Amino acid sequence: MRLLPISIAAIIAASAFSMPVQANSDQLAANICNYVQTNDKNRLRKKLKENRVKLRNIYSGVTCDGNSLLRTAMNSGSDKVGTFIAKRLSVSELTAAEADGKTITDWAEANGHGASAITSAIKERTAGG
Repeated sequence: MRLLPISIAAIIAASAFSMPVQANSDQLAANICNYVQTNDKNRLRKKLKENRVKLRNIYSGVTCDGNSLLRTAMNSGSDKVGTFIAKRLSVSELTAAEADGKTITDWAEANGHGASAITSAIKERTAGG
């Protein structure tokens, strides 16, 4: 008989601890998207450092209005942040197909961002330079 109240209390306690984690990660993603859109590299770096997060560990999990961080940077004209992101990601991440099946460079060329500083930084990294 005592097992049921104890298990209910355990579930309530576990859910109380898991909800703030989700809220914190959602807030972190929102902040990252905001900093990418506003081209605020310093605040982006500070936020990542405060949360002890490496960009390459969260890149694939963070989207801004359905776009990756690099696509968001290109659409926003955020060259400083975009080149910062490109330099922090591995070559395999930069050459991998995204949700729509296109690589970031293919997408950039198709959407008029082929001459951007971000695309140049990506091509430099993927060429081994």
